Amino acid sequence: MALADPQALGFDRARLARIDTLLAERYVTTGLLPNAQILIAREGEIAHFSHLGQAREEGGAVTEASLFRIASMTKPITSLAFMMLLEEAEVGLDTPVHHVLPEFKGLGVYNGGGGGVPFVTKPTAEPMRMVDLLRHTSGLTYSFQNRSNIDAAYREQKLENWFGNHDLNGFVGALGQLPLEFSPGSAWNYSVSTDVLGAVVERLSGQTLDAFFHERIFAPLGMHDTFFHVPEDKIDRLVDCYDWVPGGKKLWDRGANSAWAHRPKFLSGGGGLVSTALDYHRFCTLCLNGGTLDGVRLVSRKTIELMTQNHLPGGADLSAMSKSLFSETQNAGTGFGLGFAVTIDPVRSMMPGSVGEYYWGGMFSTAFFIDPVERISMVFMTQLRPSSTYPIRRELKTLIYSALL
Repeated sequence: MALADPQALGFDRARLARIDTLLAERYVTTGLLPNAQILIAREGEIAHFSHLGQAREEGGAVTEASLFRIASMTKPITSLAFMMLLEEAEVGLDTPVHHVLPEFKGLGVYNGGGGGVPFVTKPTAEPMRMVDLLRHTSGLTYSFQNRSNIDAAYREQKLENWFGNHDLNGFVGALGQLPLEFSPGSAWNYSVSTDVLGAVVERLSGQTLDAFFHERIFAPLGMHDTFFHVPEDKIDRLVDCYDWVPGGKKLWDRGANSAWAHRPKFLSGGGGLVSTALDYHRFCTLCLNGGTLDGVRLVSRKTIELMTQNHLPGGADLSAMSKSLFSETQNAGTGFGLGFAVTIDPVRSMMPGSVGEYYWGGMFSTAFFIDPVERISMVFMTQLRPSSTYPIRRELKTLIYSALL
């Protein structure tokens, strides 16, 4: 893999080198992170690609072939899959979700109960629409939010267990028996919405989600190292994954015993994929190019433009609409599009960047962003949860923009 001349792409080479210094001295050699890999590109050309640390506890360096669990960086891919079907007139953004998933017909909003007491609901003011799944205004939640009787019910039923009782259809059926936290469109909450969107893709396409991803997205784009479970002949490339614990980190998932070594029963469009930095770079470049890459077009330029605008009602930002205790972004100056967080006010975000930049991250501290103004993209890989442990995403963005000539 050849790197472009950073200077020719408008970067100061010495300032880009400060990124590796930060990663090495602050995070990897101190043991805060097990490893770090960062890919920075402009106009799709790679200006900087570095690897630090070990891939596995027993040794072996991280390389460009290393496989990482990308968790919620799966969400933009699932969102793109839905928009491909929208372009084929199979569905609209304003389509009520229950038109495709009848299990959701009659869903009500929480009005009491829980903790052993039957739930009481009231009618929604508006039906849940597809746009609500894409922008997380559906009224659904995540079990790890730990803020309501509803997410407690998710935990009790183990709804997000990929190797549990449910496939996507069973998951949707179980969700259809629980209340929403709020009426769709009235608030924002980071949630299983994108997992539900994966079920929509399955119903509309008649394919399993992994088959759709492979045939319609990964194979055409040459993303041959992105999948829901790692093939046996590639499992040695899967990087060890850790949990943060007080005073250090603890090994959580690895190698042949990894959860990702087996096909999950529940294909999580919200968080199930494994990928490489180079593969995800191809996805980012497709988006930056307006839906095309190397002669392959998946969606139109106007679809990418639509996906990367703020779709929160009234043009609000997340600080005005969020009920979430956790997400992969800060709230001020940030809107939400169709699968991406979108910067609508860099001043309020208090970070360098551009209006219209879009991005997301994953719970194992991976992250990406795409700046359509400066034509920059970044993919960052490591394997430590939770992603809120260190302010590394802010630091990387600051150093990348400070390296622009």
